Formats: sequence, structure tokens, C-alpha cells
Amino acid sequence: MVKLSENKSETKASSSVDKTNKAAKSITDEISNVVLGKEQTIEMLMAGVLANGNILFEDFPGLAKTLMSNTLADALGCEFKRIQFTPDLLPADITGSYFYDPEKNKFTFREGPIFCNILLADEINRAPPKTQAALLEAMQEKQITIEGTTHKLSRPFIVLATQNPIEYEGTYPLPEAQMDRFLIKLSVGYPDEEVETGILQGRADRKKDSFTVKARATPEKVVSMHDSIEDVYVKKEVMRYIVELVQATRRDHRVAVGSSPRGSLGLFKLSRALAVLSGRDYVVPDDIKRATIPVLGHRVILKPEARIRGVKVEEILSELLMTVEVPAVTVE
Repeated sequence: MVKLSENKSETKASSSVDKTNKAAKSITDEISNVVLGKEQTIEMLMAGVLANGNILFEDFPGLAKTLMSNTLADALGCEFKRIQFTPDLLPADITGSYFYDPEKNKFTFREGPIFCNILLADEINRAPPKTQAALLEAMQEKQITIEGTTHKLSRPFIVLATQNPIEYEGTYPLPEAQMDRFLIKLSVGYPDEEVETGILQGRADRKKDSFTVKARATPEKVVSMHDSIEDVYVKKEVMRYIVELVQATRRDHRVAVGSSPRGSLGLFKLSRALAVLSGRDYVVPDDIKRATIPVLGHRVILKPEARIRGVKVEEILSELLMTVEVPAVTVE
């Protein structure tokens, strides 16, 4: 039996965590006013932001992936830029480059669109690998290196990327190394009949396509929210549960490549963010269960024979969640 009180953890969230919870709720409410009927996806998106992770959306066209990203940036009060990835996009089109300034008689660096807080890489798999790789250093190190000079990016800096699960012709699948840089992979899904009717009614009431979104935070506030996540307590036995889940993906006979330790770190970070969204300053196993598929789903590669039989990674992860022993946690 794991007692959270053993490390002076309390059932009531600490002051910083409580403030983050309230701020996050106001942000998610603002997004929910624009993107209807997707509360669970929005909550997971917010958790990814709190965990300071990059997020990949994989879904069909027209399901509000770009709208959700743009609305998120507006609600966060952060600078937002969008890059439409195409086969002729060059790395310098993302990072920027040096150009000769005849007036100053020297080379001057011109910043690319990557210098922002929230970057949307739209249809990321339509650009060649060399261009996709331009994001790797930025996604992991929050910096870029050009001509031997390192340029720090703004804080916060989060990459939101989209890719279409159909129309693979003319696309370049993301390499495993880059997929691993995304903290979570999400899908939006089709709205039900009632929600879709609400979308039409909202458009009729607004009398315009655009939305008015209020900023509920600032870049400095978002950085402060990131820092508050570090106050969330994770018991050693709960960490062990994370490790056992990740290692179980490597042992499954249907899996060619299991999750890397970056997956363990991803579960650790996202579960803390989910705890804050639940108003707690400590992680419970249910937080890890909720985080497992978004965090590990794109990090597990199936064997060819499993794919041929139609086995899904999500099915395997769901089975592991049922078989890996869950530590008992009590709050005192």
C-alpha cells in the first residue's frame, strides 16, 4: 500500500499548483467555446502544454486541428505562427538564414517563423526529411544552430504538428527519431450530430467565419505554469509503475520496437500535468493510465505480421494496462 502522506504530500493542491489549475481551466473553457464537443481532446492538449511538450495531431482534414491550435495560442496570449509544409519547403524557410546587408557591409541573421511561442507545422509529412529535421533541435533543445551559431528560442516554445492519415502519396513519413520528440499524439475525431448542428448555429449567430478569443494568460504566465508542474509529487512506487508499463511494451511478442526511456519521461511529465488539471499536487495511477496511449501510442512499432493481422498499438497498450500490476495508493 503506497501512502502519499509519507512525503508530506497533501490532498489539497499546493498554492502554485492551485493557481495553475485555475488558469488552465480558464484557458480550456475559452478553447471549448470555439471548438465544440471536444472537451477530452482539449484537456489532453492543455496537459501537453503544461508539460511543455510538443504535440502531433493525426486526423482527417477539416476536423479543427488548425483551429484548435490557433485558438490555443490566442487563449495562451502567445505569439503564433503557422508553416504550411510542402515538398519544396527548405530548412532555411523554417529557421531563417544569414543574408548580406550592403548598408552594414556584413551578413545579418534574418529570423524564420520558428521564432515564436506556438509553431504550427501544418501537414508536416509533406516536406522532405531534411526539412523535417530542421525542427529536431528546436523541439528537443529549444534552440537552433545556424552557421555554427546557436540561437535560443522564445519561452515558451511548443511545436504543434498535423498530418493526414490518408493520402500518403507524395508524403514523407516522419522518422522514428522525430516521432519520439512529440510528447503526445492526438486525434480530434468527427463531431456527433448535435455538436455539428451547434457548429452551424454558432456560425449563423456570429455572421462571420472568424472567432473572438480572449487571452487568458501571457508567455510569462505559461512559463510559470510549467515551473509549477515541478511541484507535483510522484511516489517512487508510482514511478516504478511507469517503468513497468514501458518495459512491457518491449517484451510483447507483437512489438518490434518498444518505447524508449523518453516514453517513460513522457508518462512522468504528462501524468503530473493531468494531476494538476484534476486539482492535485500528486500523481495517482489513474493519471498514468490516461496518459499511456497518447504518450506511448506513437512510440511503439509493431512487427509486420501483427500489422497484417490488423493488430493496433492502442489494443496492445490497453491490454498492458490490464495486466501490469497497479500500485495501491491511499491518501492520508
